[in-house]
Amino acid sequence: VQLQASGGGLVQAGDSLRLSCAGSGRTFRNDAMGWFRQAPGKEREFVAAIDWNGSNRYYADSVKGRFTISRNRTKNTVYLQMTSLKPEDTAVYYCAADQDYRPFYRSGATLPATYDYWGQGTLVTVSS
Repeated sequence: VQLQASGGGLVQAGDSLRLSCAGSGRTFRNDAMGWFRQAPGKEREFVAAIDWNGSNRYYADSVKGRFTISRNRTKNTVYLQMTSLKPEDTAVYYCAADQDYRPFYRSGATLPATYDYWGQGTLVTVSS
């Protein structure tokens, strides 16, 4: 069972990137999915999350209006479209899956402990 994050890279401030997270080994179509990030010397922080059918999406205040989370259940993939990138967005970005079929509220979505599976991370570097 694996989550494979991809799409990171080196960009300039103001640019856009789209991260992808593809699941394999089991279906993630009914899982809530989240993106977290960890900058050097800092704790892992919540970025965005989406419930199993996309009806509820949550964002960190720092990325609201710039990032969009989406998913393709048929492809077992979740995306993070990032626009107007800032140097402070520089981090390793991780995707995660919550396999418990239950109401997915923001209070739980923001907690790493909610998630059962984690990808390996993809590095996003934003230069000023």
